[in-house]
Amino acid sequence: MKRIGFTSGSFDPVTNGHMDVIARAARMVDTLVIGIGVHPGKSPLFSTEEKIEMLKAETAAIAKKSGGKIEITTFANLTVDAAHAVGATLIFRGLRDGTDFDYEMQMAGMNGAMAPGVDTVFLPASPQVRHITATLVRQIALMGGDVSDFVSAGVARRLKAKAAKSKQ
Repeated sequence: MKRIGFTSGSFDPVTNGHMDVIARAARMVDTLVIGIGVHPGKSPLFSTEEKIEMLKAETAAIAKKSGGKIEITTFANLTVDAAHAVGATLIFRGLRDGTDFDYEMQMAGMNGAMAPGVDTVFLPASPQVRHITATLVRQIALMGGDVSDFVSAGVARRLKAKAAKSKQ
């Protein structure tokens, strides 16, 4: 039986924290599906297509190293429904702190009630990325700050270009 896992987020932008969770989750399954949440009420910095491009570039080496497959999809429904739709039996969630834990425990309980065959696996953030949030990275980049400790060089270049464009 192939093990399919699902991890989701807005990935606006893809951070080293996201990559920490993705790399560790990819080692536990045959296929990891990364779901980009698309919410019509939000105004993301990056388009869905740009997020897909970033994730493909950032995850290629991880897929090769883990020996598994990494797929990228989008969804606009409940995470648990998106996971179920791709055949995932595991949802991977990264935890930075106690606040994340409290929220994610509630979500895991609700998801378990709605889809008993889909389990949630919590992955504590590695110490070196525990403080990173996409929101803060976005804010720092848009204000001209250096985000090179929080994202890959490729993502940093994309953020710099977005910041320059927003100042025009």
